[in-house]
Amino acid sequence: MYTTTRRTFTRASTIVGAVLLAATVFSIAAPTADATGAPAATRTSTTVVHKPKPSFDARVMSTVASRRGSPYVYGASGPHRFDCSGLTMWTFRRLGHRLPHSAAAQYGRTRHIRASQRRRGDLVFFHDSSGIYHVGIYAGHNQIWHAPYPGQRVRKERLWTSAVYYGRIRG
Repeated sequence: MYTTTRRTFTRASTIVGAVLLAATVFSIAAPTADATGAPAATRTSTTVVHKPKPSFDARVMSTVASRRGSPYVYGASGPHRFDCSGLTMWTFRRLGHRLPHSAAAQYGRTRHIRASQRRRGDLVFFHDSSGIYHVGIYAGHNQIWHAPYPGQRVRKERLWTSAVYYGRIRG
């Protein structure tokens, strides 16, 4: 009988040891308390975090910036050479908006806004007494992206005149 009791005790000890070992190895985290002392909710599923889609103006800026350094060629509309309206036409076409290939015609296709309302991604139209002669994309902080003129390349630079109109394409 002594042997049977000893054998039962040994088996029970082995089972208890195995359970304790399993509990240690596969421990389940208890809910923790937050700063107020209230227990935090436990999650049983994986949380997937989705990045928000970039804003329209951010997409305009990244698209036009991708053409930095492309040479100016009169009448060109990309993807490697541009004139001013060709650059704006190419940029907005990538974002699902069709524009004509002329600065004046593009002005006619935008919602006209005041300088105080301008924001990144708006079009900037340069004008004089004979009409609109150049277009760029407002980059914020009084700067524009544009294809300047023959011999130059697509670049971002400061606005050099106040003789401009602004137009917005809805995103």
